[in-house]
Amino acid sequence: MALAAVGGTTPLAGAAGAPEADLSYHGTAVLRRGLLDVRLTPYDHGPAAVPDATVRLKWSAPLADRQRLPGGCVRTGVREVVCRTGALAADGVGERIALVLRLRGRPQEVTLALDTVWGGGTVDRNRANDRQRVLVLDTGDPYSF
Repeated sequence: MALAAVGGTTPLAGAAGAPEADLSYHGTAVLRRGLLDVRLTPYDHGPAAVPDATVRLKWSAPLADRQRLPGGCVRTGVREVVCRTGALAADGVGERIALVLRLRGRPQEVTLALDTVWGGGTVDRNRANDRQRVLVLDTGDPYSF
């Protein structure tokens, strides 16, 4: 039985026999004069490897109309981008994802929300560590998550 995405997210409880993996993301976000620099690294805490996954990054402020996105990332809404993680070995670290985005206007702060929207056919029963929210102030300082 194949896993089906429900409401665009990976199901909490997967199909019988589906491999289990525990995804998480760690990184930094810096906001300076309307320019947002986000760097994150995906992790798979196992027990199964993940052939590929998709992480969603959503901001509380709208993105500027024109953006340059790295390969593997695509804009999916006014405030949203999704990126492929690539293959993740069990108990392994993925390739760093780096985004430099321009926000519409120059907000003093922005909230960044991250979560997994597709787990490559794996089930993640610990969703607490792959869903994060971080407040980023326009200070030029890195905010870690």
